[in-house]
Amino acid sequence: MARVEKNDCVEQVGRPREFPSIATVRPFRHALPMLIATNGRGRVVKCPSKPTMDTMFAELRRGDHMILERQDEERDGDWYVQVLFRDDDTYQLEYRDGVPAEHYQTMTASREKACQALQDWAAGKPDWQEGFVWNNLGAMFAAPIVKATDLPAT
Repeated sequence: MARVEKNDCVEQVGRPREFPSIATVRPFRHALPMLIATNGRGRVVKCPSKPTMDTMFAELRRGDHMILERQDEERDGDWYVQVLFRDDDTYQLEYRDGVPAEHYQTMTASREKACQALQDWAAGKPDWQEGFVWNNLGAMFAAPIVKATDLPAT
């Protein structure tokens, strides 16, 4: 079972006034996006705090990765940013904006820039990609185009 941090999104629901000392804690169920952080060792944190994300990033070892995913009931597709700490001590960053055609990748040798990019993406800052040269990898994920001449004769 995945470990979940104490600071997960929770909602306290009080009982009627005659029972003020009784409360129920349950997960939020709403249309707001939820951020989920996952690392390659299976640690999963819902609604991670900045210090938690910093710790997860700091724990990366060569070959390890970390993913921040935004789950949103109002938006279709996959919304995430991920980092791979490569064997050559560089950081490979990738993000997807909903659809495979919007999948991008960059590399940096700067631990600080990679960590800041993850933090800024998680915070929803519109300029989080600045300072990197991003390559669109969308074509790698596109379904092959089948031409009529490729189909078997009937």
